[in-house]
Amino acid sequence: MSRIIIISGPSGTGKGTVIEHLMKDDSLHLSFSISATNRAPRGQEKHGVEYYFLSDQEFTDNIAQGLFIEYVEVYPGRYYGTLKSELNRVDALGRNLLLDIDVEGAVQVKELYKEQVLTLFLQPPSIETLKERLEKRGTETAELIASRLERAAYELSFADKFDRTFVNDHLDVCVEEVKGAIRAFLAEQ
Repeated sequence: MSRIIIISGPSGTGKGTVIEHLMKDDSLHLSFSISATNRAPRGQEKHGVEYYFLSDQEFTDNIAQGLFIEYVEVYPGRYYGTLKSELNRVDALGRNLLLDIDVEGAVQVKELYKEQVLTLFLQPPSIETLKERLEKRGTETAELIASRLERAAYELSFADKFDRTFVNDHLDVCVEEVKGAIRAFLAEQ
């Protein structure tokens, strides 16, 4: 079975940017897992690229059929999850699965696959920095930013459940530290 690397942390911590850098380093043999969600696409997001965008009913049906490795209701009525088909797809390629998932989902996957999983938590230098990053995106309302900041406080309480924690203050430094942790994990095979 493929090794699983999970990157998690509050929205706005730079997970997507760190992941972009990781995916450019083919020595890590990573394939990115596309998560499923029942939220609408933002900006230029496309089904099957950034996410599998499912209707509420489709998401519920997939849960009932046991088709998820993990799923979480991140916000009221807003679900995110990893389909088992993603793990099977990447495993068939002989690559390692890279997941960008919620903290609760990360804990679920770690409990399921134990030593096959490396959990990495990214956190912002401060809540104020996080707020600035979310505002600069220009994709969310003030209410949604407030909700994300509230959620961030909750997610930060999970940091000690992860194998490693990184503060994403300087992107290049953070990326190299994360790569080092992944390389050390993969060398344990």
